[in-house]
Amino acid sequence: MRNLIYGINLTADGCCEHTKGKANEEVHEYFTDLMHDVDLLVYGRKTYELMVPYWPDVAKSHSGTKDENEFARKFTAIDKLVFSKTLKSVDGNARLVRDGLKKEILRLKQEPGKKISTGGVDLPSQLIALNLVDEFYFVIHPILAGKGRRLLDTTLIKGNTDLELVSSKVFKSGFVALHYIKADSEF
Repeated sequence: MRNLIYGINLTADGCCEHTKGKANEEVHEYFTDLMHDVDLLVYGRKTYELMVPYWPDVAKSHSGTKDENEFARKFTAIDKLVFSKTLKSVDGNARLVRDGLKKEILRLKQEPGKKISTGGVDLPSQLIALNLVDEFYFVIHPILAGKGRRLLDTTLIKGNTDLELVSSKVFKSGFVALHYIKADSEF
């Protein structure tokens, strides 16, 4: 069975708005390394539109730093599944799905392949509430945002989800990466 993993950048006070953090070379390399074990990216509309066409454009033009270009190359090569009721179409190696989130993810987890990765806030929050996320990768930025959106702000989950720490990494720049699995998951 394939694992569904969730990776997100958070400020030290828990803000997950992409404009509040400050990704650097180490963070790009960390998320690029994560994608070596992934063959499908699952996004909602907002995250898809944030990532595409930005990263595919960087991959084509090589306009980023070395670590950004490598992330862009890896990101662009991986198939994508986008859940949206409002998008008319998606580009390249992406497929659009209108509904049936739980059913589709359960089906994909049964297929052979590498891990499935999700990012953003709204869709992953739904997946967490459905108890479908197996692994969590939190990268904590050494910033206090003071305000902004928090993970699971608008999503109710039933009871606690116990997590087990698998690994942690402190970057030279002060960022901290934490890898957790659900207590009942196999790693």
